[in-house]
Amino acid sequence: MVTSPADFIARSCICCASAQLDKSGAVLMPFVAKRVFDHDPVEVTADWGLRDLRAGMAYTLCNSLQCQACGVLFLDYRFTDAQMAALYAGYRDEAYTRQRDHYEPGYAAVAEHYHGRESYIADVERWLKRHVPARPAVLDWGGGSGLNTPFRGQHALLHVHDISAVELAEGAESIGPEQLVRGHYDLVTCCQVLEHVPSPRALIEQILPAMDRDTLLYVEVPHEALMREHPGSLTLARAKKHWHEHINFFTHQALYRLLENAGLTVLDSHLLPVDLGWRKAEVMGVLARLA
Repeated sequence: MVTSPADFIARSCICCASAQLDKSGAVLMPFVAKRVFDHDPVEVTADWGLRDLRAGMAYTLCNSLQCQACGVLFLDYRFTDAQMAALYAGYRDEAYTRQRDHYEPGYAAVAEHYHGRESYIADVERWLKRHVPARPAVLDWGGGSGLNTPFRGQHALLHVHDISAVELAEGAESIGPEQLVRGHYDLVTCCQVLEHVPSPRALIEQILPAMDRDTLLYVEVPHEALMREHPGSLTLARAKKHWHEHINFFTHQALYRLLENAGLTVLDSHLLPVDLGWRKAEVMGVLARLA
């Protein structure tokens, strides 16, 4: 049975709809559990008087699922719109950072890095330039403040759609789905978003009304370390013991299947090493257009 956007627990692959899923138990990290479910870790002690439970720390349980057809690895919980809004409210602002640092000491120091434009965006722009006009009209779906939108400052138009309601960077204009105009954009970007969302297919389908035959869609996700270290493995569910804000770990095949199933044709893709300053990473970018 296909997992729909209304399902709270995934019943099939979020990319290719296969029902062949490998499953293994895991925990949801306390910061996410607090924001989404208002759960805090709790210690089970002998004075609870529970016959069948062992004493120890209890955390919010979940399952890691891996599709045996396309390889995508994902959390079984598919958060509701309200839960997503709670998780990303004020994303990386002062209150968010303070709360996350409480659960994850040291996060505030790392978060300072996110207040500047990522240096690797210049590499993305160089890769995209041969496909888009010199001053493209850009829609950044899920782009936060627009700080890291490709071609910001080189654009003819820059619209940003995002649920976090953070203050926009200079040159960016906020837009809602009801304001989309088909054919208005040369390039739609969706960068570092699909790894967060409960229904990647539904999100892509929300973007489609902004596209015509000449519009290009650039999708970018992290190439997660676990996926890089075990290329082609279909036994990663048992290795993924905790989940945080990235609830979907993609393979190339999974990303291609996701886009193709939404009615898009993949034109090109790349893997780009990224130096985040505090750690090394890699992103996976895919360029597509309407089929």
